[in-house]
Amino acid sequence: EEEEEADEEETEDLGHADTYTCRIILTYSGLKFRNHNTAYFDYNSISGLQRTVQNNKKGSSCPLGKGRTVAGIILESFLKGRKRALWFSVSNDLKYDAERDLRDIDAPNIPVFALNKIKYGDMATSEGVLFATYSALIGESQAGGQHRTRLKQILDWCKPNFDGVIVFDECHKAKNATSTKMGKAVLDLQNKLPRARVVYASATGASEPKNMIYMSRLGIWGQGTPFKTFDDFLHAIEKRGVGAMEIVAMDMKVSGMYIARQLSFSGVSFRIEEITLDEQFKLVYNKAARLVRETQTATLGLASRKSLWGQFWSSHQRFFKYLCIAAKVRRLVEIAYTELQQGKCIVIGLQSTGEARTREVLDENDGHLDRFVSASLRVLKESSEVILCVFSAKLEELKLRLLGKIAELGKELPLNTLDELIDRFGGPEKVSEMTGRKGRVVRRPDSSVRYETRAEQGLSIDHVNIREKERFMTGEKLIAIISEAASSGISLQADKRVQNRRRRVHMTLELPWSADRAIQQFGRTHRSNQVTAPEYIFLISELAGERRFASIVAKRLESLGALTHGDRRATESRDLSQYNFENKYGTKALDKITKAILRQIDNKVPPPKGYPGGDIMFFRGNCFPVSYIFVFKKCMQTDWLSFIPYIPDCSITKFLNRILGMEVHHQNSLFQYFTDNFDYLINKDKKEGKYDMGILDLAPGNDEIHEETQEKFLTPGNPQEGQVILYKISVDRGMPWEEACSKAEKLTGDYEGFYLSNKLRGNQPCVLLAEQGRGRNFILYKPNIGKQAHPENLDNLLLRYYKVTPDEAKDFWESQFVFSFTNCTHANWKGKCKMIEQGQECFLGMRLRQYHMLCGALLRVWKRVSDIVSDITNSSILQIVRLKTKQNSKQVGELMFCYVTSQPCLIIAVNRKLANEKHMQQEMLAKMI
Repeated sequence: EEEEEADEEETEDLGHADTYTCRIILTYSGLKFRNHNTAYFDYNSISGLQRTVQNNKKGSSCPLGKGRTVAGIILESFLKGRKRALWFSVSNDLKYDAERDLRDIDAPNIPVFALNKIKYGDMATSEGVLFATYSALIGESQAGGQHRTRLKQILDWCKPNFDGVIVFDECHKAKNATSTKMGKAVLDLQNKLPRARVVYASATGASEPKNMIYMSRLGIWGQGTPFKTFDDFLHAIEKRGVGAMEIVAMDMKVSGMYIARQLSFSGVSFRIEEITLDEQFKLVYNKAARLVRETQTATLGLASRKSLWGQFWSSHQRFFKYLCIAAKVRRLVEIAYTELQQGKCIVIGLQSTGEARTREVLDENDGHLDRFVSASLRVLKESSEVILCVFSAKLEELKLRLLGKIAELGKELPLNTLDELIDRFGGPEKVSEMTGRKGRVVRRPDSSVRYETRAEQGLSIDHVNIREKERFMTGEKLIAIISEAASSGISLQADKRVQNRRRRVHMTLELPWSADRAIQQFGRTHRSNQVTAPEYIFLISELAGERRFASIVAKRLESLGALTHGDRRATESRDLSQYNFENKYGTKALDKITKAILRQIDNKVPPPKGYPGGDIMFFRGNCFPVSYIFVFKKCMQTDWLSFIPYIPDCSITKFLNRILGMEVHHQNSLFQYFTDNFDYLINKDKKEGKYDMGILDLAPGNDEIHEETQEKFLTPGNPQEGQVILYKISVDRGMPWEEACSKAEKLTGDYEGFYLSNKLRGNQPCVLLAEQGRGRNFILYKPNIGKQAHPENLDNLLLRYYKVTPDEAKDFWESQFVFSFTNCTHANWKGKCKMIEQGQECFLGMRLRQYHMLCGALLRVWKRVSDIVSDITNSSILQIVRLKTKQNSKQVGELMFCYVTSQPCLIIAVNRKLANEKHMQQEMLAKMI
């Protein structure tokens, strides 16, 4: 019993608290740039930007976002005599935004030239900002001449020894720097202008470590760094997961090369709307699933070319994704009309417009169209034709029969989602469509259906989206639908400067394939200078297969938050984190369920309850679907188990993709079994201390955190900014009597209040305060540890303690509170401690807890510290923690150990390693002098 109580009191005081929020007006001062030789250029605040901030304080409507910060950097460069700057972005239309940003900081005299308006041979402009898109970097002239390429034209304009600013705005566009011409051109430009000051600006700089390759000027990898090449850096980061990404962001901030700001999420609501499928839709979906499987099964052994099956599975995924989207349209329209009645306006996020399928039908009918098109039917025909093309003349009858079934099913398949939404909301007169398509199918007043172009009189198709945006922002239209084409740069928030200041309800009907696209789309309605924060609604159907699309975004959102803010929770994706299955736990869970279903192992996790026929029918019923997902055989057999000894290609991506092709009840039950195993593996690792929890808060909710000592070390290569600081932190976790009494006065439950233990500990009983938790569980507070980490069951509480009045508890509480400040639990219970008598230290149950934290440029010493920790603790996991001290000092770093749970030799080993390097640096410096 004593051991159990001791364990309860010594649970690590780590947890999740809300993100520290403070309103930052200006974070520009102190920004540093690193040139090719890894020297720093220190930039201070500038007068134009300061005037903007002052105007904001006086109530001006000018926001201070990413664009104004970039404009401020360019203005300062001009004031210092560097009269040329390059500004790259994703769209030529954003040139007007760049001019607006310069005007807003009182720098209207800096000219901005659009590269697309300048001929290849013309470079008459001498000073100013050259604005270009990323696609312009790979532009070529067919006429030849001196400036045959845009890249050469830019380099000639910059002239040799160019030391101005290069701004890569929306720099995530260059993330595939090794595989695309555009990405390679971004790297090439940086290499050929080694003296330039480079700024990378984006809301989604990198959603994965591999996407950082274009940031070659950060100095994280290369000569004089811990990583000789980018591949070395990438391998080290990916090996250690999201925690390593958090360290990268922290190291960049400490080094002064990085600013990451985030709008407050105050007032933003975020919810996931789970949509139940109606029975009619389930029937259609199940028919489609059976027909697709019948088509596939008919061609087993006939279509052996890998490329054919690749096309089939690609179309298979698109087809069922269209069905998933269609399942949510009815509920979306209901929610939208409810929100409109409450005085709000609607923004709907889509990715696919279905225009390609509409154009196909239009071409087949010589430019005439009198009906809405079903994009899902077109994709189903495409996927079927891909593999049915291998049929010989003998099987022509089977082929025609299958095509006939597809045509019959097409009568029940849903219409193109975008056209259906616009039609349900009252037509184009009611909806602002901001997409990339050139035409659409609409219903006319006489109820006839026609295809029409989106272009308007006097406007080119390129300016239609801008015009539609204006109609939405003025309130002429209260519903907007945006696709990926309108997801970068466009502002749809409830801006103080526009007429339509209704609260935005941003509904995501179709999740993007990547997190950076998701963040870009969410950022259209949550921006600076807004009157009200938006509401976000994620619509996800009950189809288990749709979790596949949420899984992609959830995984990327976590790593994006870690890379850009040093905290995987920074993207506010916690509600989506439940859908992140693309990790080692997902792979292990999938391996377990496939082997369990194929009767190769006995699984501790039981199958889902309520399956028709019980557990036996669950395993038997899912045998064929699992084989359908992973295995192809030339022969068909009734007993699939007779020829499936092992699943060779058990990838989580394939499972999540292909589970869509199963009937609704099959995919939901199989996916439930998968998630049960997934949760079991995570909980198992949590109990064993192997689970990476990300950045945790040290003593969340405790104000008594004090910094005792700090020791500074300089890392090789960067003597000024490369400091690593070893902090000794003390946490007073006790609860004084005044605080306990104040809490007790608010408790009204029959079993809430103060308790004393039945058994004496030493010469007095233990005392605690009990507060009602969930069900029959109670939250306990003790004088020496404050709030106990784990709740206590009421039956156990009454077995060991009896309730008393506050007056009866007071003396015992105050006595134990004072005694535990300098004495351990053993001394309290037994009057002495064996460890103390043997000359050792014991901190068990003490109010005061001590920790050591490594902060600063951790990336440079991370591997060495990790190796030492691994040697001593047999674990390479370095826990990242953050805290706020009593003196309001905020620290983020690696928790080295707590005196209670680890050996002091760990901190001694780390200390010795850092001290040795410090001594070596001093010797090298002396030799240089």
